Amino acid sequence: MGAFVRMRPSVPAVRRLPRWAGRAARLALLLVATSMTTFALVAASPIDPVKANLGQAAYAQMSEAQRAQLAEYWGATTPLPARYAHWAASALRGDFGQSLRFGRPVVEVVGERFANSAALMASAWLLAGVLGLALGVLAGSRRGSHADRAICCVCYALSSMPSFWLGLVALMVFSVWLGWFPLGFSVPIGVDAAQVSWAQKLHHLVLPALVLGVANAPGIALHTRQKTIDVLGSEYARFARSRGEKGAQLLLRHGLRNLVLPAITIECASVSEVFGGSVLVEQVFSYPGLGQAVVTAGLGGDAPLLVAIALVSACVVFAGNACADMLYALIDPRIREGRGVARCVSLKLW
Repeated sequence: MGAFVRMRPSVPAVRRLPRWAGRAARLALLLVATSMTTFALVAASPIDPVKANLGQAAYAQMSEAQRAQLAEYWGATTPLPARYAHWAASALRGDFGQSLRFGRPVVEVVGERFANSAALMASAWLLAGVLGLALGVLAGSRRGSHADRAICCVCYALSSMPSFWLGLVALMVFSVWLGWFPLGFSVPIGVDAAQVSWAQKLHHLVLPALVLGVANAPGIALHTRQKTIDVLGSEYARFARSRGEKGAQLLLRHGLRNLVLPAITIECASVSEVFGGSVLVEQVFSYPGLGQAVVTAGLGGDAPLLVAIALVSACVVFAGNACADMLYALIDPRIREGRGVARCVSLKLW
């Protein structure tokens, strides 16, 4: 019995490990499933990587021996299980292969494109969250007013618009007619990327980020509107009104924290939607990011590059959900207290 009592101080350290180990295991399973699914989809594609990367003219002029040699070099004739096993063994060593479309290591291509896409997606993600939260709170706090009807109509209209169509309209209005923004690309045409200033890069970034952020804001706005209506109709809100509180004071003191948590849930869950929307927006604006690289790799049957981009997107979405859990504990102390109580109860039961 005495030995058992002396062992109890080491129990909390042992009990904390499964939570992080569980998250790491879920991430590992997610990455394995994502890579296997991407490989299977590329293998089922009718696109011949040899023809797609060489071109029809060059492929027609080659002999059968040269075609077979290239197909063997690029693994087109290798069975899918053997191809995936070879890629997985190399990936565990940090080698994700060579991009067929770009002729460079996959790590270099993904790192270069991710630097461009990270700024675009982060700006659009923050804009969608702030704009959606503000419009949702405004519409919910003025339910039935002209402002509420106008915000709902705009959100419904934006939700029904494809992001690429919205990007084309923005290009015509703000770039062609008004001339406020460039027509596309991340740097001016004919200028070396190393000589471009941050102001020029920001000028090329603003319009794609606005389009992507506005396209993802309606879902957050409509959800926040409904939560605002529920919060203002709750018992503690009615009690606060009986004490003389009203308007912005009531909303800030008693409703904002309850509105921020659901908004964070929707915002962090929309990371995948922002990533998917960036594929279309980057194509419209010819923005050299991961979205444009996905289209290029897909048209060329570039399996190593597609798998690497899919793994990066899975990690980004997983990180967004993990950030949501941490923000919950920072915003609402009751969550931290609940975790502490649950840990103590589990130790007592043990």
